Amino acid sequence: MSRDIRRVGVVGGGRMGAGIAEVCARAGLDTVVCEVDAVAARAARDRVAASLDRAVERGKLARAAARDALDRLVFSGSLEDLADRQLVVEAVVENADAKTEIFTALDKIVESPDAVLASNTSSLPVMRLGRATRRADRVLGLHFFNPVPVLPLVEVVTSLHTAPETVGAVEDFATRTLGKTVIRSQDRAGFVVNALLIPYLLSAVRMTESGFASAADVDTGMELGCAHPMGPLKLADLIGLDTVASIAESLYDEFKEPLYAPPPLLQRMVEAGLLGRRTGRGFHVYGQE
Repeated sequence: MSRDIRRVGVVGGGRMGAGIAEVCARAGLDTVVCEVDAVAARAARDRVAASLDRAVERGKLARAAARDALDRLVFSGSLEDLADRQLVVEAVVENADAKTEIFTALDKIVESPDAVLASNTSSLPVMRLGRATRRADRVLGLHFFNPVPVLPLVEVVTSLHTAPETVGAVEDFATRTLGKTVIRSQDRAGFVVNALLIPYLLSAVRMTESGFASAADVDTGMELGCAHPMGPLKLADLIGLDTVASIAESLYDEFKEPLYAPPPLLQRMVEAGLLGRRTGRGFHVYGQE
């Protein structure tokens, strides 16, 4: 397998997919972003363009470099446009059925048998996604962190079927081409970071749910008492409470440990559509900033 990956596809143009596409384009790669239709594809382009503009305004990126990055991106409403890709990263909603369906389709569409199919899943089994294809040895998890252009970490998650040469090619791509730091994880729910992070976030939810402390005091306590850059409930709001609940459910399904079970308050907030920053209200209330 060639380690020189230059043609990348991203399925999904939401926060994570747009961020992955942006870092690929900024690295000089030919990048195609695939959404469900042309309208969603245009929204994904606007999302990337806005992020690039913010980078320019903050002095992190030259205007010409931002323009060149956007020019390298193609936004499509059809998976068929990923046929010639060397690496495709799936970054859709954290739902096992949705992701499995995409991997089955990609296996038929992506032409090269050496092409790698990766998932940005934060908790779902990579093995299940690999078994939805005829190339399980070319399937792995490539888990970025939000915001992708800022956070330097990537988790590479291997299933029992993932070939060593696949791992080597993707690790080389993530480190040498994208400039990320890679850690490896076995194919267990939550991988390394979320297996440690989610119980901490859920403990903060339970503390607030019980009335032991307010959300503001929980966050202030961890920020000023432990030098955390962001309190646990602010972080949960940033991640998205629906995503936190989904990861917690995956962890609980696998390990059956009570500390992984999503608390009732978290479940009710998700049902109410109070998902955090992107909806304007979660454990905290957010304005238009």
